[in-house]
Amino acid sequence: MHLVAIAIILGCQCLRLHCIHLSELPHQPELHLQQQLLLLLERIRLERQFDTVLVYGRAPCVFHTVLQQLEVPTVLLTSGSSHNDWDFNSEPLLLSCGATAEQEKNSRTLLKLQHARRLIYLEADVQPQWLCEDYFQREQHNVAMLDDQFATSGNFYSCRCFQQENHVQLMLQDSNSIYVRQFGNMKGAIIRSEADQLSPRAMIYRDAKSGKIRMIGYVANLVNTFVQRVNATLHLREDYVIGKTTYYGDIVNWTRQNKLDVAATLGTTMLEKNFDILSYPYVLSSYCAMIPVPDSVPHREIYAVIVHPLALGLLVLFFLIFSLLLIYSEKLSWRNLSLANVLLNDRCLRGLLGQSFPLPENPSRYLKAIVFLICFTSIMTTTMYESYLQAYFTQPPLEPILRSLQEVRESPYRIATHRREANALLKSRNLTTDNGTNLHIVETWHEFVQLRDNFNTSFVYLVTEARWRTFAEQQRFFKHPIYFYSDDICIYRNTYLCVPLRRHLPYRELFEEHMQLMQEFGMLQFWMSRSYFDMVQLRQTALKDYSNPKPVKEGLYLRDLTWILCFCLAGHLFACLCFAIELYRGRERERRVILPHRMT
Repeated sequence: MHLVAIAIILGCQCLRLHCIHLSELPHQPELHLQQQLLLLLERIRLERQFDTVLVYGRAPCVFHTVLQQLEVPTVLLTSGSSHNDWDFNSEPLLLSCGATAEQEKNSRTLLKLQHARRLIYLEADVQPQWLCEDYFQREQHNVAMLDDQFATSGNFYSCRCFQQENHVQLMLQDSNSIYVRQFGNMKGAIIRSEADQLSPRAMIYRDAKSGKIRMIGYVANLVNTFVQRVNATLHLREDYVIGKTTYYGDIVNWTRQNKLDVAATLGTTMLEKNFDILSYPYVLSSYCAMIPVPDSVPHREIYAVIVHPLALGLLVLFFLIFSLLLIYSEKLSWRNLSLANVLLNDRCLRGLLGQSFPLPENPSRYLKAIVFLICFTSIMTTTMYESYLQAYFTQPPLEPILRSLQEVRESPYRIATHRREANALLKSRNLTTDNGTNLHIVETWHEFVQLRDNFNTSFVYLVTEARWRTFAEQQRFFKHPIYFYSDDICIYRNTYLCVPLRRHLPYRELFEEHMQLMQEFGMLQFWMSRSYFDMVQLRQTALKDYSNPKPVKEGLYLRDLTWILCFCLAGHLFACLCFAIELYRGRERERRVILPHRMT
């Protein structure tokens, strides 16, 4: 009996202790919810790693209970906004304790977190379709949500943009992706664009079969292929005046005002302080001067070009040196040294001109060496000058080209540019923006483009390297090129040209990925190499020789020998002067000899 009583007492005591232990444990549904939530977060991490967690909303919240187990940096935003610019270079996961917990006020942070993944805890009276519509209106599409039944059912929801029901129900155990690439198939959704019609990057034409507006060019093709890739619909306005260009700055402003999604033009990083509306760099280019090719040197000035003062001075120096050496080598003494013998040494002069001259009998080896040097020098100089003379008379050289902005300022040329482009780019180079000596301002962009495309050689133009390629290709059909691209006169070197995008474009990453693929596969280079042929096909450029070739001269005229005749006249006058001096000096010698003889 005593043993039975002891056993009953011990059993009751154990039962009491077990009840105390169970009362100290967490409530079972909460424990199960935490486990389910950790499994869901781990599944999200497996799909794509996250290294920072942002928690919107105040405690108590189901997400606050699992933060220690995540072991990642966590930012608690109890007020619903960071209020500061999000400068962390991280892949965040946003957890919201309720449908209205996230109230981000900072526009820069809102833009950076637009594509971040979001996990929302739904209140009892909030429907998933309502929440998805709300986030779609904010252009935030990577959204998943769970409710209070998640702990028991393991079911949660994920928003889907391009389908009739804007969300799907997923299970924790299935293998379907939680966050999908929403814009991989846009199912005919509209992408608004605008072409600047600036050849060759975006040119407009009307399709002969459908009668609709189409565009082509190395920028337009990028937009076209992206639209095809995501199964969207490109929207272009129908009131285009084909061939009339639109200033790219206006299109950039329209994109900034959210009137366009993806613009078919290019903006530069040099003019933008905020790159939110610019894509990943599409083209690396320079912005340099397109300068008229100088005229050929007139035939009458060719001889003056050949007889350069420096070369003429060196010949005179050689003449004096060889004269001194000839005088000394004859008798190995300076007895016959005089100014007249040095300056009027006919043997040295004839030798340098390639003519024969007499030598004394049995000349010394020193004299032979000097004569050999004179002959070698005469062969080099006469051959060189004769070659230059014949080559330059056959094809005259060009006048000196412009190599700096200072030379452009001092030249008769002016830089033709558009008013807004001049205000934006040229003031930094100390070029006045009035119609003065520096610039020729064209008020409308279309007129400026027409002036440049017609090769008006009265002006210097600023063009990108990509546009210059088509000009160079076009000039291959000219009799001779009339413009060249100057790498010495550049407003900007190696500037990035980007496609303007709407600031909160939800498929920006997809578009930039497509752009990089087109660059990597060589499609950009192919489109640019085809640019000129596309322009010809669309009649955007005229097959006309703008060089205005002059008729070939059948022969030389007397006026073409002006400088040669002047040099000959100067040489004859100098020879006559020397002859007169010789006559005068001869008479003086005769007087000195005859007068003493008569006196004796």
